[in-house]
Amino acid sequence: IVLALLAGAVVLLALGRDPLAFYSDIVTIGLLDPGGLQDTLTRTAPLLLMASGFIVAFWAGLWNIGGDGQFLIAAALVGGLGPLLVGSVPPALMWIVLCLVGAAAGAVWALLPAFLKAWYGTNEVITTLMMSFVGINLANLLIKDVFRSPETTVPQTGVVPFEMLLPYVPGTSVHLGLIVAIVLTVAVWYATKRTAFGLSLQVLGQSPRAARHAGLPVKALVLAAFAISGALIGLAAAIEVQGVWGYVRADWNPAWGTTLFALVFLAGLDALAVIPLVVFFAMLTIGGEAATLAAGLPNDFLLVFVGLVLVFLTLTTG
Repeated sequence: IVLALLAGAVVLLALGRDPLAFYSDIVTIGLLDPGGLQDTLTRTAPLLLMASGFIVAFWAGLWNIGGDGQFLIAAALVGGLGPLLVGSVPPALMWIVLCLVGAAAGAVWALLPAFLKAWYGTNEVITTLMMSFVGINLANLLIKDVFRSPETTVPQTGVVPFEMLLPYVPGTSVHLGLIVAIVLTVAVWYATKRTAFGLSLQVLGQSPRAARHAGLPVKALVLAAFAISGALIGLAAAIEVQGVWGYVRADWNPAWGTTLFALVFLAGLDALAVIPLVVFFAMLTIGGEAATLAAGLPNDFLLVFVGLVLVFLTLTTG
């Protein structure tokens, strides 16, 4: 991190900006300011769920590269169906139904690559990438056509009223999705580290041939790992839409997947170890957005800085 800060400082000086002021704004706004800290924790919720989803797949030696597509197809369905449920069912039931819809959408979107991998040995890097491409564009199609709200000129879904979004943790502006994310992250850690299912996934990830020789149901494990991975990513989308936005706009894509790949591997595929890394990344995104604005820089610099952090973390831990 220190090396990344130094490299980023060189870039900031070259751009005529004060590095100390920039970094101070990131920490102050993203961590020390009460409002910024709560924004950081709110951003942590979907990131933790996505990271946990990647851990399940990678633990089994499966490359689920299509997380962004799974996330967006789930977000489009949750954003589109949410306004239809408002007033029809109690809020608590609506939250549960939409979370299940998001999880199911993510799981289903991961099953075709899983099937092709399990039965035909098709490279899942290619299939998940292709499904991600389809998912991102299908999500936009749904938002711009099927779920488009007639009340706005900007293509987006209808809006769930603010008071119908996920409730806050008492005394904060952090929605309950963070508690759900932490509980499920701990559950993923326990499942991968302390259960026979986790051991089976680990054997599969280290040697599919050894897994078959040991009599493990390899095809079922591949399907299960992909389905759980996609479900957690889809749930991340449901939590983000219901907890923060209440709607989804066309062409919205936070594209968290690539960064989370690096964080997951830096954590050694350990769901507990990834938590502080995810919180750190959330702080960078929340504080960094305000810092770039204060410094008169485009948001592209924030991406450069996050990239520098990941590069130096990889170099020093590799």
